[in-house]
Amino acid sequence: MSRLSVPARADAPAASQPLLDAVEQKLGVVPNLFRLIGTSPAALEGFLGLNSALGRALDLKTRERIALAVAQANGCDYCLSAHTYLGLNLAKLTAEEVALNRRGGSGDVKADAAVAFAIKVMRERGNVTDGDIAAVRAAGYSDAGIVEIVAVVAENVFTNFLNNVARTEIDFPVVRVDEAA
Repeated sequence: MSRLSVPARADAPAASQPLLDAVEQKLGVVPNLFRLIGTSPAALEGFLGLNSALGRALDLKTRERIALAVAQANGCDYCLSAHTYLGLNLAKLTAEEVALNRRGGSGDVKADAAVAFAIKVMRERGNVTDGDIAAVRAAGYSDAGIVEIVAVVAENVFTNFLNNVARTEIDFPVVRVDEAA
């Protein structure tokens, strides 16, 4: 059971309703995470704005790969479950790729550099080395791409931390961080 209130869709604050309507139109459902964030209309608006903007950054597969690696590293079962589902079904990652992503890598050379850099950014709280920057640049990422990787990490750290605080009930096929990747 969640430690923070996750209101039923109809019980969300009035200011969150149109934002949750947009989520439902896009996804066909309103996952527990969005209803949880929606308890604060300001937080939901900010999150959806960042999420929408980052939807135009990098590519879907790379964003999902980073989300999987960050969720695993942060011990977030909710996000790991959600992004495993999205990675397999929306981004069309293979099960083998998902397992590599959870371990902080990728079978794709360019994506491997992005995922490895994302994990370093998260673990080192942004205090990466010149060599880390050089490696991600050598893989083909511009300065804008590096900024986008950091932004995707930050977006995922927010949802990981919130779900870990709340212990949000998982409404995706359950994947646990302590299960083999």
